[in-house]
Amino acid sequence: MNVFERYLTLWIALAMVAGIAIGSTAPGLVQIVSEAEIANVNLVVAVLIWAMVYPMMVGVDPRSLKGAIRQPRGLGITLAVNWLVKPFTMAILAVLFFQVIFAPFIDPQDAQQYIAGLILLGAAPCTAMVFVWSHLTRGDESYTLLQVSVNDLVMVFAFAPIVAFLLGLTDIRVPWQTLVLSVILFVALPLLAGIWTRRRLGDPARIDAFQMRAKPWSIIGLIATVVILFGLQGQVILQSPLVIVMIAVPILLQSYGIFALAYGVAYAMKVPHKIAAPCALIGTSNFFELAVAVAISLFGLNSGAALATVVGVLVEVPVMLSLVAFANRTRSKFATS
Repeated sequence: MNVFERYLTLWIALAMVAGIAIGSTAPGLVQIVSEAEIANVNLVVAVLIWAMVYPMMVGVDPRSLKGAIRQPRGLGITLAVNWLVKPFTMAILAVLFFQVIFAPFIDPQDAQQYIAGLILLGAAPCTAMVFVWSHLTRGDESYTLLQVSVNDLVMVFAFAPIVAFLLGLTDIRVPWQTLVLSVILFVALPLLAGIWTRRRLGDPARIDAFQMRAKPWSIIGLIATVVILFGLQGQVILQSPLVIVMIAVPILLQSYGIFALAYGVAYAMKVPHKIAAPCALIGTSNFFELAVAVAISLFGLNSGAALATVVGVLVEVPVMLSLVAFANRTRSKFATS
């Protein structure tokens, strides 16, 4: 384990502080970065995520996808948790906290907005960053690709109906540009580049050496992404710290609860750790670009719903790193193949 991975939590904490400081002291710079987007996908963040995902895609052996399909348990857990459990438990937690526990401290209209934003987060499981979390847990790259691909296909058909049902709305405008662009940027292009690189390298030893050389740059990309995300939301964090904390509470409970469910079921079903860890992590993290875009489209840029989805972005990295650490510590409890 290199120095970047050994002290990753410290680097992320410093990146969060640096991001907030930059957002407060250099708002002009942050504004430039925030305006560099297409279809609600920030291009600067997209480049960094692409840089993180690409080296991992080099490890994807297209021939192994056939073998991955023959191991349906991990995929079944992913789909069941993501689409039959996660959206509904997030809605329950959102209502519990903002209509009961936090009700005395929040305006009812704001509470409804926060609930809507949390529901959008719960209905949008991760697409891009799961490759990073899978890599950090030594997950099976090919199986992770299969999980993400099938999950994205289900998302195309299931996201709008589930959100419409939970929000009680009949006209959910899914930002297809955001969904399609994100899949192309974060899955399709890195995969094609990874396959091309793999063929150029040829020898398995050279492929492993390339991934080892690229690993520190992936971590640097993750740290830079955190700086930018917290820089973009620095003013919001400083202006509304209590609201941020209140929104974060159900997100934290949901994240750890969903991970515990998926990871526990995978353990009970004797799923190998290299598949169990990614299948639990994919449902725990969120497709925040999609959630933010839909929140802005439905409720407006300055709405409480948009703010709730942004808090999901801020909470995700620290939470996911803690779960990655737990998954790594418990690797020996799982089957190896």
